Amino acid sequence: MSLIPVIAIDGPSASGKGTVAQRVADALGFHYLDSGAIYRLTALAAQQQGVGWQDEAGVAAVAAGLDVVFDGALILLGGMDVSEAIRSEQIGVGASVVAALPAVRAALLARQQAFAQLPGLVADGRDMGAVVFPHAPLKVFLTATAEARAERRYKQLLGRGEAADLAAITADLQARDERDRNRAVAPLQQLPDAELLETTQLGIEEAVAQVLAWWQSRINQPSA
Repeated sequence: MSLIPVIAIDGPSASGKGTVAQRVADALGFHYLDSGAIYRLTALAAQQQGVGWQDEAGVAAVAAGLDVVFDGALILLGGMDVSEAIRSEQIGVGASVVAALPAVRAALLARQQAFAQLPGLVADGRDMGAVVFPHAPLKVFLTATAEARAERRYKQLLGRGEAADLAAITADLQARDERDRNRAVAPLQQLPDAELLETTQLGIEEAVAQVLAWWQSRINQPSA
């Protein structure tokens, strides 16, 4: 796996890392891993099976047996299309809760690493660079202020025709940030070898261009 090029993009909720990662993958012809979707799927599957999100052993068993198929933008769970269902705010909260459980993270590690295939992979999440792909030649920590991220999520929900409360979204993001930064296993953090990409004032295209520029500099470095 160390021979497969990987770009690991980590960052907090609603920072835009998923959109940036997908566009970088498209530009390079790489595969794409949305690790957050894996945890959202776990939370949804647990809910469907009547397993509480705080039940570590129960959720880990759900994660280990996750019946998931990714087909472009289509995501199937047990043969059913859940592409939209996993994007609800409630399931987002559930994903953050189950992601803090060590046994769940362990159960999903190999599944995530299996996405690393030639010609390369762009993976986004919270611990892509620290745990899942620690030898990735390019690690990026993509972030923005909580207020900017809440505004983006607010507009996204309104665009989907869903009710949204900006103050509630801001409070929820801040709570997720706190939970992600302080969990016992794989806390959200900028690694010493990760490039910082602050997107509060950046558009998507500018952020994508910066990641591609960093990648170009990596592959053009002379061998030791």
